[in-house]
Amino acid sequence: MKSAVFVSVFAVLVAVCAAQQNPASPESAAELQTGISLTGKGNFAEAIPHLLAARGHVRDEYAAGFDLALCYVGTRRFKDAIAVLTAMTGAGHDGDIYNLLAQAYVGDGEPRKAFEALQKAAELAPRNEKLYLFVADACADSQNYVLGLRVTDLGLRNLPQSSRLHYQRAMFFARTDQLDLAKPDFDLAVRLEPGGDIAYIAEAQEQLFSGNISQAIRAGREGIKNGHESTALLSILGEALLRSGLIPGQSDFLEAEAALEKSVADRPSDAGAQLNLGKLLLMKNQLQQAITHFEASRLLAPANPAAYANLAVAYRRRGNPEQAQQMLEILSDLNKQQEARISAAPGDHKASYVTDGIK
Repeated sequence: MKSAVFVSVFAVLVAVCAAQQNPASPESAAELQTGISLTGKGNFAEAIPHLLAARGHVRDEYAAGFDLALCYVGTRRFKDAIAVLTAMTGAGHDGDIYNLLAQAYVGDGEPRKAFEALQKAAELAPRNEKLYLFVADACADSQNYVLGLRVTDLGLRNLPQSSRLHYQRAMFFARTDQLDLAKPDFDLAVRLEPGGDIAYIAEAQEQLFSGNISQAIRAGREGIKNGHESTALLSILGEALLRSGLIPGQSDFLEAEAALEKSVADRPSDAGAQLNLGKLLLMKNQLQQAITHFEASRLLAPANPAAYANLAVAYRRRGNPEQAQQMLEILSDLNKQQEARISAAPGDHKASYVTDGIK
């Protein structure tokens, strides 16, 4: 999946406290503390061996088990995460376990099981906004926008005044080409949190989807000027500036590059920001740097054709025709899959999105 995994701070603190209150052997305790520290820094692959060494050798297995599952999700080892988490249910902290389990099922392409896990978590904490947002983010990362709509609908039934859930639902509508349904949610997100970061993000994103590039740039700049320099707003501003037609060396180009560099540095798991930064670098003919960001984008969002199209261009320019051809072949396969999905889609997908995609 990604370099950042969505999980409550409370769950991590519980894991730390469990480790401190239930000392094991010095070696096991050291392994556990190292694993927890690396997990907290987002170094998931490095944390896994330490957490594996600690498991089975500490009095409270929750700390080692939960963080291990967290690292498995962070490194896209979803089946391993599912195995760990399903074995932990019923032993306490089930809300956080089902939350992460839902994310793992999303990544593993099991939408029905993901939604069932989310429902179990929601039964335990129906008004926990982050619960729905974390699973919705997992849906966005996996490009399962139909499941994302179900997730945000469930959240909004319990939290109808959540500006962030309205924004996230608007994004899923927009991603499924239902901008007419997205607009009311975008507008409501702005009204529910006027002057807040989500208001600027929602306004800028709505204008971007509508093709109003100058208005998207205005909203992005205004939000940042007013102190809302979030990674999401920086990413939107960078994309809007990119779409406005840039020439390397211009002030707008430098502004876009700075915004996307900061966005990627703060959240490397943003596939869109990685892609757009790569495009800017490609325009500057900085081929290796562009390829690095394109490759990162396609690893984060392997079903997005844009990454492969840009990689083909970059590899060709760099003198690697075989790699360019490989990217074009993957792109062709993705386009065929998309055509098949469109052909198989029901006639009125706007009315039936609640059940589409749940297997």
